[in-house]
Amino acid sequence: MAFCTFILLFSFITIWDFLPLNAKVFIVLMDEEPVTSLKLERSYDRNETDAIVYKERISGGHDRFLESLLHGHSYTKLYSYTHLLSGFAIHIESEEAVSTLQNAKGVRIIHEDIKMEKLTMHTPEFLGIPVGVWPTLGGAEFSGEGVVIGFIDTGINPEHPSFASHSFRGNQSISKFKGKCTTGNRFPSTACNSKIVGAQYFARAAIAYGDFNSTRDYASPFDADGHGSHTASTAAGNHRVPVIVSGFNYGYASGMAPGARIAVYKALYTFGGYMADVVAAVDQAVEDGVDIISLSVGPSAVPSGPAAFLNALEMELLFATKAGVLVVQAAGNSGPSSSSILSFSPWITSIAASITDRKYNNTIKLANGHSFSGIGLAPPTLGRVYYPLAAAADVCHRNVSTGIFSLESCQYPELFIPALVRGKLIICTYSFDFENDDATIATVADNIKKIEAAGFILRMDPDQDFSPNKFKDMALDVPGIILNNMQSSMDLLEYYNSHTIKSRAGQAVVFHARARILDGRRAIYHGQAPVVASYSSRGPDVNNALLQTADVLKPNIMAPGSSIWAAWSPSSEGDPNLKGRNFALLSGTSMATPHIAGVAALIKQRHPKWSPAAITSAMMTSAEVTDHSGSPILAQDYSDSPILEHVLVHATPFDFGAGFINPARAIDPGLIFNAHFQEYVQFLCAVPGVDDDYVRRVTGYGCPTENQGWCSDLNTPSITISNLVGSRKVIRRVRNVSSANETYTVTVKEPSGVKVSVSPQVFKIRGLASRELKIVLKATNSTRAYSFGAMVLQGNNNHIIRIPIAVYVSTSL
Repeated sequence: MAFCTFILLFSFITIWDFLPLNAKVFIVLMDEEPVTSLKLERSYDRNETDAIVYKERISGGHDRFLESLLHGHSYTKLYSYTHLLSGFAIHIESEEAVSTLQNAKGVRIIHEDIKMEKLTMHTPEFLGIPVGVWPTLGGAEFSGEGVVIGFIDTGINPEHPSFASHSFRGNQSISKFKGKCTTGNRFPSTACNSKIVGAQYFARAAIAYGDFNSTRDYASPFDADGHGSHTASTAAGNHRVPVIVSGFNYGYASGMAPGARIAVYKALYTFGGYMADVVAAVDQAVEDGVDIISLSVGPSAVPSGPAAFLNALEMELLFATKAGVLVVQAAGNSGPSSSSILSFSPWITSIAASITDRKYNNTIKLANGHSFSGIGLAPPTLGRVYYPLAAAADVCHRNVSTGIFSLESCQYPELFIPALVRGKLIICTYSFDFENDDATIATVADNIKKIEAAGFILRMDPDQDFSPNKFKDMALDVPGIILNNMQSSMDLLEYYNSHTIKSRAGQAVVFHARARILDGRRAIYHGQAPVVASYSSRGPDVNNALLQTADVLKPNIMAPGSSIWAAWSPSSEGDPNLKGRNFALLSGTSMATPHIAGVAALIKQRHPKWSPAAITSAMMTSAEVTDHSGSPILAQDYSDSPILEHVLVHATPFDFGAGFINPARAIDPGLIFNAHFQEYVQFLCAVPGVDDDYVRRVTGYGCPTENQGWCSDLNTPSITISNLVGSRKVIRRVRNVSSANETYTVTVKEPSGVKVSVSPQVFKIRGLASRELKIVLKATNSTRAYSFGAMVLQGNNNHIIRIPIAVYVSTSL
């Protein structure tokens, strides 16, 4: 068996050959074929008798299998997986039961369940969609029509205007979609409409672990967190919904594909979720007939086992792809560390996050002429008047048992002396309590209103060095500013102390320090965008928990993910600072992912027969590697400076994949790189440390008998080689998706230490025809590091196809 080679970066995780004894939930895959393997019509009605009978047979077979092996009191079957995989999720009470299942005939493999984490509206304009895409699809309201996006997330707020019933033309039917609407707490039968076409929830694993609270989490598709509503509206929310927060209009929100339908599969909650529930949600979504799955969720760490590509969720998503469903997943929020990616497999489209050209700044001006910048979307103090400053500790009752930190954090209105705080700007202090949510900025703002103060300043504490940057997108309804710079915080305090007179007992008696807060709700636009966000997880991709790097480019593509306005759930239990809000401004790869899901819906509408790989190829090969000013895209990286939060460096494919999404070009890419199920199986057969038997046990399919080749042979719109020794030949097949003939000229920007030759260098390809390219990469210098380049195909019909190259040269011959 040939291998796709790898570099060992570092190792600190032990891979066990046995399952942990304290594990409670397992996912068991069985030998029996799932429903999708039925030799029926390529597309069948979910209610067709053969399919229903077979599904019941599989589920009943799981019950009988378990009854024959285990004592009834020792387990609870949570789910039967029947559509894409044949298997079940089981809550096991005894070690003996685990051992019995491991040795039972008919069991392919057992996976331990793992915890999952939740990983937006100026962005349609930033992406050029209103001018470059929507007009070609019949206008904004009809863009995405006929496409159903399934969201595996925290549910949806059906009362939000972003999801109000939509008027569709009806010329692009979704009759193949067979999902249902599950009613329950805060989710009546009227919650589903022409926009929300299906809604279900999955919580059996969460219940088994004791994490699910029906009062807090809602036993229904209702979104008790807000995250799911945010992602759904980003991808497919209605067009031009006013974003009004605390009485201020921040603009209008639109999904990327306002005409697409939404199907909700709630499997995440305020605490996150579990793989067993997520796999059940994916299985149901594909059975229902969704076209795209948006997954703003991922594992909390690289799964154990011989390969990250072979855990139960990755396999479920492989078979979803086989069924023709595009899977879009967040790359993770662990950047800018190398190999922090949490979306691994080549059949998944993994999304990096960028900042956009819009940001919000706030400013406080002191009476001495100095000013400090900060964060917080807050209204200004009234007029151009300078208001007295008062430190919270100086205007609170001292004869109480409350500690100094509680006084300074402004969490308790009863501690303030009314006569001393009324009409002043109160200086509060950011402490550890804010980090663990024992203190909230929403509480500070509420208290400022209660005590009739003019506003507040939240400063950093030099003795604790916690940064309040997680609140940079916080919208406030009182004048306020959050100083996220230590020097500014210290300078403010120095100014205050030098202008405040205190008694011999240390009590402040005269407040001469004065300031006013400007309007922080007005957006500022700048040209240096997009930029890779610091938190966006980076490549290289890894084969396993040992972080051995893989011949797979991850992330695949980048989209806006920072400071994204989108729908929220006012009763949110996920973030106390957003309680009562109908919209939220959030950042993360979770926010970038639905941008790509929405763009994919636009492509699917234009090209309904394209495979998932073809849609991903169109987005990747047309992506931008320069920002709006024409300069190379930069990335936020770690900073050693105590003043700078981050520095900007040149971005690489391990930061942004193929580049930043260009929807107008992706609709008409010229050429595409396609890949199918059997090619993904061949890829798995070439993964180091994975033998043929393991691939068969996990996928149900064996490896081909002929030479396996390399993982880099997979026909992707990128070339990644994690260990180049001497030279390697790579074959890529392209297909002309235009009906017109076109001649392409190939140019190559070679990675450092690598000579790249391509044959042919000039070729003509007929409309709808295919062509093979032979690429030879020869090591000329042992760099012992990754270097990057690109292969560009320039067509005479103005199509430009760009293929990123990433190579680690180990040895040159």
